[in-house]
Amino acid sequence: MSIRRTAGPIATLGALTALLLLPLPSSGPAEAASGDLPPTQERTAPAAAPAVTKTVTAPAAPALLAALAAEAPTLDRDVLARALDARACAVAAGEAERDEVLTVIDYSLPSTAKRLWVFDVADRELLYHELVAHGKNTGGNRATKFSNTNGSLQSSLGLFRTADTYYGQNGYSLRLHGLEPGVNHLALPRTIVIHGAWYVSDEFARQQGRIGRSWGCPAVSDEVARPLIDTIKDGSLVFAYYPDEDWLGGSKFLTSACGAGGTAPSTVVAAR
Repeated sequence: MSIRRTAGPIATLGALTALLLLPLPSSGPAEAASGDLPPTQERTAPAAAPAVTKTVTAPAAPALLAALAAEAPTLDRDVLARALDARACAVAAGEAERDEVLTVIDYSLPSTAKRLWVFDVADRELLYHELVAHGKNTGGNRATKFSNTNGSLQSSLGLFRTADTYYGQNGYSLRLHGLEPGVNHLALPRTIVIHGAWYVSDEFARQQGRIGRSWGCPAVSDEVARPLIDTIKDGSLVFAYYPDEDWLGGSKFLTSACGAGGTAPSTVVAAR
């Protein structure tokens, strides 16, 4: 990533003097942030410095896939390829506010395995590789059932866009917008959020044969929750995978129509 700097030449000392004599503009008060108010039982997280957005010049899909696969050797290459296809489709359709960060969850792996990855796509680096919980009614150590229904206590599949942060019953939390109708679009009213949880740990897994389960949220360890949330908040994409044929065959981000963008995904084909 290059940083361009520009500087105009100074023709004469008189021109420089004229510039120095110009009055400086006064700075006005900062505008208050706008957005939906959190529920009354929640406390909005204090304002933090905005995430630095990098401009991503899309490389050839096979090159990007190979680079990220090398960073995450335990992530199934086909799952990563599908995640990159979904990301490319969402970016083309204007569904992503930040395209330089991508989170991948592979729910086909047992909960005792680290099955959440966060990538810096711009720099082709792996930022996080963590344990992540699934919903209480999604399964035991292995996830088997998924839902978009309120009260199901099950996890949801598909592509999500991260939103804002808040303090809730589980502490510092990150809201998620589900981008797939009928699959995860009720994530926000269901309060499917990323948060920290004491039961997401290797020690819990050793004692119970699995990590703890949430009410449908992709919960991570308390230790990593805040820095991970601050890395992916405010419009990046989260891809939650499971080999569900109905979802894979009908997802608008994985079909040849590629959502509203009309560009057929090619990463998976190129990877085979």
